[in-house]
Amino acid sequence: MFDYKAAFETAVEQVKSEGRYRVFADLKRVRGQFPLAKRRRADGTEQDVIVWCSNDYLGMGQHPVVLDAMKAAIDEAGAGAGGTRNISGTTRSAVDLEAELASWHQKEAALLFTSGYVANEATLTTLQRILPGLITFSDSLNHASMIAGIRNGGGERHIFAHNDLEHLEALLAAAPADAPKLIAFESVYSMDGDIADLAGTIALAKKYGALTYLDEVHAVGLYGTTGAGVAERDGVLDQIDIIECTLGKAIGVMGGYIAADAVIVDAVRSWASGFIFTTSLPPALTAGALASVRHLKAHPELRDAHQERAATLKARLAAASIPVMDSESHIVPVFVGDPVHTKMISDMLLEQHGVYVQPINYPTVPKGTERLRFTPSPNHTDAMMDDLVKAMDALWTHCNVARLPQVA
Repeated sequence: MFDYKAAFETAVEQVKSEGRYRVFADLKRVRGQFPLAKRRRADGTEQDVIVWCSNDYLGMGQHPVVLDAMKAAIDEAGAGAGGTRNISGTTRSAVDLEAELASWHQKEAALLFTSGYVANEATLTTLQRILPGLITFSDSLNHASMIAGIRNGGGERHIFAHNDLEHLEALLAAAPADAPKLIAFESVYSMDGDIADLAGTIALAKKYGALTYLDEVHAVGLYGTTGAGVAERDGVLDQIDIIECTLGKAIGVMGGYIAADAVIVDAVRSWASGFIFTTSLPPALTAGALASVRHLKAHPELRDAHQERAATLKARLAAASIPVMDSESHIVPVFVGDPVHTKMISDMLLEQHGVYVQPINYPTVPKGTERLRFTPSPNHTDAMMDDLVKAMDALWTHCNVARLPQVA
């Protein structure tokens, strides 16, 4: 008989042999003290750690306005949503949240999903069902959820070199002029920290009759006058056809959504299996997200502080000759280039210095470009940065990792 257990063991051992086996840290966030957390070691003892890699970019997952809204929602409506929206109806705060999100992104409508991954996968798959013969043009560094949605749709697809508009135009020009087309790309790319040319991409879409699909998960809440993202910052919100975002990063809760013309949202709502057959977000999450969005819209100083902290950390690491990769966003990637060394440094930072930052290895990034990815928030103090840079400097010497600037 087939040895099922051996097959699974072989799969795990392959990952371990390549130096990219992932171990999850047992962390308990301390309410009101982000980025402080308590780590439970294997022996049951606790260690104070500073979290340096959270996607809760602004600490909104700890903000009183969010927590109060979530508590009130549980008291008023209970814990769960009761099932899918088609069966159990829609929680009042979900309706209000969708209206708020649509207004935020200057669109007619928005639609909630259980995560950003599901929003991308379900929408990009469904668009290919609604638009027969759709040709999708996808940036080579798009998130796995976008890739999954594009592949699952089964339509023709072309991958253009990352942020390379000349390559994208060549692909668009070679496609049939009368075929429906979609350009799928991100604003902020979370591993390298670079930002797409939104205006240039939109110009190509108009020239060749394509729809634009923009993933703003690492930008929403963080860029633009009200935090609606890079499209708002660049003044092109009204020219993007479909915007996809998350509620689980800067907004600090959980979930995902799209925003677009009402007819597009209605079509996706009516056709997307990832929406139709999934239990909807519970009232506590939608109420918390609604409170967070309203707070972020009214407090641009959070975004200013966030950008300052990221710029300061980049400067301090560079001054210590730590190889910070070029990044025009709030992402602070530090190049290592080897999976074993990356994990070793990550482990030593945690065990010896109370610094929690996860190694970023293949398949999240290409082999040979392994890195540590720091995401400083407004809550990370100068003293925390001093401790981090001192630890990094010592470990770079101890592990004999190259200090010269690297290009991944």
